[in-house]
Amino acid sequence: MCFWVLLAFGLFTRLWVLLHNPAATRRLYIGSGMLFRQVIHEDLGCASYLVGDTGSGIAAVVDPQWDIDPYLDLARLHGVRIAHVLETHNHADHVSGHGRLAGAAGAAIHINALAGAEYEHEPFDDGWALELGPDTSIEAIHTPGHRPEHTSFLLRDDAHDGDPVAVLTGDSLFVGDVARPDLAIEPREGAADIFRSLHERLLALPDEVEVWPGHLGGSLCGSSGLDLKTSSTIGFERRHNRALGIADEDDFVEDAVASIGTRPPNVEYIVGLNRGPLVEEIGSPARLSPRGFEAAIADGAMAVDSRTNEQFDEAHIPGAISASAYDTGFATKVAQVIPPDGEIVIVAASDGNELDAAELLAAVGLRVRGFLGGGMSAWRAEERPVRRIEAIDAAGLAAMADGDDPPLVVDVRNAGEFESGHIPGSIHIPYAELAERAGELPRDRTVATICKAGKRSGLAASVLQREGFERIVHVASGGVPAWGALGRPLETAETSAV
Repeated sequence: MCFWVLLAFGLFTRLWVLLHNPAATRRLYIGSGMLFRQVIHEDLGCASYLVGDTGSGIAAVVDPQWDIDPYLDLARLHGVRIAHVLETHNHADHVSGHGRLAGAAGAAIHINALAGAEYEHEPFDDGWALELGPDTSIEAIHTPGHRPEHTSFLLRDDAHDGDPVAVLTGDSLFVGDVARPDLAIEPREGAADIFRSLHERLLALPDEVEVWPGHLGGSLCGSSGLDLKTSSTIGFERRHNRALGIADEDDFVEDAVASIGTRPPNVEYIVGLNRGPLVEEIGSPARLSPRGFEAAIADGAMAVDSRTNEQFDEAHIPGAISASAYDTGFATKVAQVIPPDGEIVIVAASDGNELDAAELLAAVGLRVRGFLGGGMSAWRAEERPVRRIEAIDAAGLAAMADGDDPPLVVDVRNAGEFESGHIPGSIHIPYAELAERAGELPRDRTVATICKAGKRSGLAASVLQREGFERIVHVASGGVPAWGALGRPLETAETSAV
């Protein structure tokens, strides 16, 4: 009995060492071929990849996000060295971490020669191949459309006789969708290029080849059809992707142009950062006292309150905007209302959260000057002024609408959402346009902001209050769908009230 106990203990100890010692982990994988990991940036809906050869111990990162710690951790855990960084294109929605990886790991950066990169890099053309080791190689497939330089990467594994096993499609083919065509060139020209890239290059691959995209649902680089699933196959997309079912190029172009959604914020600025000299840091936020925080605002900094919308509504610093870092899309929302050259100071729920928020904002090129040390507790301990916003639910809005002084409802969703169903008599102003269009709204009447679930409307309410509106109501619980669920009327672009 003791023998079996000792044997089990020995096996357990050896397994623990293999899993926790990077060098041992590397030996565990020797001969097993390709190392493949997907890294998802949940706030932006971006996907990046670490691809390695476990025989050679060499790895590459494809489309690195701003925060490079996940790749360094994976490399350490699996005993590989990040020697290469591959970019599918000059990204327009987030700042790449390629400069940080080049500095931290000494990795060489590879990007299509058409990208016009101004940093030190190794340009490639269609058909270029990178051998990571005896078992793993990466091949460039030029797939223009989203941008002229856009390239997909085909992965080959010697364990499968060198046949292609997966394709990293970047911003060309998504799960359930295809990329938008309007961020770099004339939209129709871009859509035509995407059509040819899809049908002549990617759909020429075998059905069993796995599809690993550069974006997931929630990203502004696709349409509402963009799926939340992290991967697919060429065969599945061939059968189920609506856009791939459009066989005529002219029809595809018309459909692609008609389905273009909200443009990512600060596209030209972010592309410039990604194409220009390598960037390793975007500001270093300082801890500010309440007096220092107040002075920063007086000096022109914009206060971003990253707590929940509910905490903001209850009490917040005058002039602050509400964008909860607890919700996905935090950085994109902030970038929609603050210019890229603006300075930001952060209010967070607890110590440590402000640095996470600053890192998310840096990923879209926004500089955080500082944060409020001690948060709202420190601010209120000094009895500094606070503002509030009334929060109601859909039923509360209905009661107000039936009263003697009904509010003006401002729908802050995007155009497609508004057209698919909105409250009769409501005004449509996307939250990103509120500050510049505030003059269209009356100041002597209560204004109720509404969206789908209460998040964007919270930001919108804070923007209007910052613009001097006093009678603001935030529909915080539910939104337009909840209004409809009460049996209240909705209008669409095609119909009258139903």
